[in-house]
Amino acid sequence: MKHISILVPEGDASMIDIIGSYKGFNRVNKYLVDKGLEPRFKVQLVGTAKGLNMENGLFTIQPHLTPEQVTKTDLIIIPAVSWNFAESLPANQCFVPWIVEQYKQGAELASMCIGGFLLASTGLLSGRSCSTHWMGADVFRKMFPDVNLVIEKMITDEHGIYTSGGAFSFVNLLLYLIEKYCDRETAIYCSKVFEVDIDRNSQSPFTMFSGLKDHHDEEIMKAQLFIENNVDKKISIEELATKLAVGRRNFDRRFLKATANTPVEYLQRVKIEAAKKKLETSRKTINEVMYDVGYADVKAFREVFKKITGLSPLEYRNKYNKEAVVL
Repeated sequence: MKHISILVPEGDASMIDIIGSYKGFNRVNKYLVDKGLEPRFKVQLVGTAKGLNMENGLFTIQPHLTPEQVTKTDLIIIPAVSWNFAESLPANQCFVPWIVEQYKQGAELASMCIGGFLLASTGLLSGRSCSTHWMGADVFRKMFPDVNLVIEKMITDEHGIYTSGGAFSFVNLLLYLIEKYCDRETAIYCSKVFEVDIDRNSQSPFTMFSGLKDHHDEEIMKAQLFIENNVDKKISIEELATKLAVGRRNFDRRFLKATANTPVEYLQRVKIEAAKKKLETSRKTINEVMYDVGYADVKAFREVFKKITGLSPLEYRNKYNKEAVVL
């Protein structure tokens, strides 16, 4: 029987991640018992205090154990913490030595959504891949530059460390772990019981791009605004750098440092974000949308669109625009 430790962090942590994980693994146990088999998991909530308030005091969660009482576990689930990282990470540093020690003893680790920030603060993700909520990508890159953030991934799996994308993608991580610890049949059963599509592997279609502007580089800020205000035009990065009287190599370096994107990446993401909105809300053809965001080459537009969203423009429109004209 595998021991599952679900952390109950201090502060405004995700109650959904905690309860969803608890119910998910215990649902597997019921399924197995109903088949005349032994339960697979012992699931316990682990927290530093009793009676932790959640959702501004609306709910209270009672951890079964403190970290000190768990000398050996097989899997530690790290749910999403509060978005106020300046408070939530220091408030939960008490978990860090225990997480590190358990990992050294053979425990596996799984972070959900922005629980990846707490996991990264242990140092165990250094040089490794991690996913998290796409809304936290730019902040994550600045806080943990030594971690390979793969924001397009729904799930990562490296060296006994698992991470998942944002919000309800934690359910896909649960199914992934259930299949790994049990079998495909059990995972499919759970996906049907909870009515969740199994094997979703990308959160790119859900990502909304908004350029990072929490910096103090005035020239780069002007460049960002110019790109965003001229989405319908073909923009030369070389000309933009010259316009701002900044050498191209220096411009590229400063842009990447300020925004966590190269100028070309930023330009592509702004244009594709504009295209996505048009595909979601208008009845324009793919070609009309392409021209509206400054592209003239159909092949180039489709390649960039799919690279960023994981879907073709037509697939994206069909997914999000019920009233679109079928072409």
